[in-house]
Amino acid sequence: MRIIRLIETHFWIVLLAGIVLGLWPPVEIEAPPIVPKLLLGMMLFTAFMKIDALEIIESLKNFRLISWITFVYMLATPVVFYFITAIFDKEFAIAMLLLTAMPAGVSTPVLTDIAKGNIPLSMSLAIVTQLAAPFTVPLLFWILDINSLSINKLMILKDIAILVFVPMIISQIIKKFLPRTIERSQKFFTSFNVLILFSFVYITISSQREVILGNPAGVVWKLAALYLVFILLHIIGYMSCPRQNRESRIAVAIGSAYMNNGLAIVLAVSYFSPSILVLMVLSEFPWNTLLAPFKKVMEKIPDRSRRST
Repeated sequence: MRIIRLIETHFWIVLLAGIVLGLWPPVEIEAPPIVPKLLLGMMLFTAFMKIDALEIIESLKNFRLISWITFVYMLATPVVFYFITAIFDKEFAIAMLLLTAMPAGVSTPVLTDIAKGNIPLSMSLAIVTQLAAPFTVPLLFWILDINSLSINKLMILKDIAILVFVPMIISQIIKKFLPRTIERSQKFFTSFNVLILFSFVYITISSQREVILGNPAGVVWKLAALYLVFILLHIIGYMSCPRQNRESRIAVAIGSAYMNNGLAIVLAVSYFSPSILVLMVLSEFPWNTLLAPFKKVMEKIPDRSRRST
């Protein structure tokens, strides 16, 4: 139990360890392409095991807010980032479109809890955006008519649908028939997910180790650009619902900035160029290091909604 608490409390150390080990040359593991998909499926499965299917219906009660945030997450933000970055580099723009089009990460409720945000809203956004992703991601590439790469939009839809819906359906079936077993084992889910995420980070980073270490100058500017993108995503998320209280705005900001980049990596492996895959892998750095600064900033911002009441 003590180990479980340590993993949950210091999960960021575990994730950073995955990055460091992935870049450490003496450690050599070549995982088949199917492994990242399996790990992502396992992460989604354990996340859905902690969510009741009725919560999906419950989350739609605040339909206008959820719809607006989902539109900002899944459509508006990716299009804006694509057209702005396309001015400088077309391939980087495609990478940003793929990354920012991803749904809120399945771990965002945990991150929201750490940042003292609205956990129920964060969970609702994670659920709704995961369900929307199989349709919005191919739609974006179809609307923008990106022909510079041989992207099979129907295959992307199929892959995302399988990765999202299959773990969700299996988890709900297991919960229905083994409720007591699941209830007793739920305390292990978060730490188990952290360890899966560690494995995912390690495998994806190590797969691109030579590219990352072989061109330090190129990696530095890409990392700088990614950190800027992630900082802007925090700001966009926080500013997209100004009438909400601070806790809700924190939840929206975290959902915006901590997207399911694991899904982006899996898609990049199958459908995109190696340079785009490297950018998706490098996104692990800001994803795993910006929460603590964001939390510090939020602690210094007063909650105007409470002051006005």
